[in-house]
Amino acid sequence: MQRAFRLMEAVGEHPGGTTAKNLARRTGIALPTAYHLLRTLVHEGYLRKLDDGAFIIGAQVAGLHFAAQGQGLRSRIRAVMATLREDLNAASYLARYREGEVEVAEIVDSPRTPRVDTWADFRQAAHATAIGKCLLSGLSRSERADHLTRYPPADLTPRTITRIHDLVNGSLPPVVTDSEEYSLGTACLAAPVIATDGPVTLAISFPARKLAATKAYAMPLRSAAGEISRTLALAGVFPTTG
Repeated sequence: MQRAFRLMEAVGEHPGGTTAKNLARRTGIALPTAYHLLRTLVHEGYLRKLDDGAFIIGAQVAGLHFAAQGQGLRSRIRAVMATLREDLNAASYLARYREGEVEVAEIVDSPRTPRVDTWADFRQAAHATAIGKCLLSGLSRSERADHLTRYPPADLTPRTITRIHDLVNGSLPPVVTDSEEYSLGTACLAAPVIATDGPVTLAISFPARKLAATKAYAMPLRSAAGEISRTLALAGVFPTTG
């Protein structure tokens, strides 16, 4: 395995490609062994052999590089969310609106700060969650109306707002609140995250009895949302899920 990595590193030092003999010389690997390892690496897609016999980096390496970038991006975002969770003693969520649906991409919780029990699908409950309302606020009025036509607002708790007119035309503050609208006993705050590929939001959930303290929560939440906005802007992509 180590010798295969050495060969790949040596190939990477020659963007225009290089021969098996040169690679064997460069790495100190016996030529017959180098030929065997190179054939295996070509078969697996990590290297490609050109018509003139030279070897270049293959598509699999590019895929690994892309995957590593995605994992690094997710790691940086989750670190911000974990800090928010610890500072506010609340589970944190990153969600986006993609292809007409609410998609929760990341959840950072703990036994001490458990996530919301998703007894109703978030995709069908955008009207009743701070996450959903914040995402919908990033859409045009016609797009909001379309979403609520596809997912008619239902009474999930006695506090749920279901008036279509208010949901489509109502203005929202910089930090959106859900006070037991989705689940009795649970409150949620959400702040917009700036992204290039549609509405994104960072949110936290906590026991509703702590709702009076949300003034102290708003600034850290908006600050964390700003940090994630900058991270996404530098990356130019949204982290893949899964």
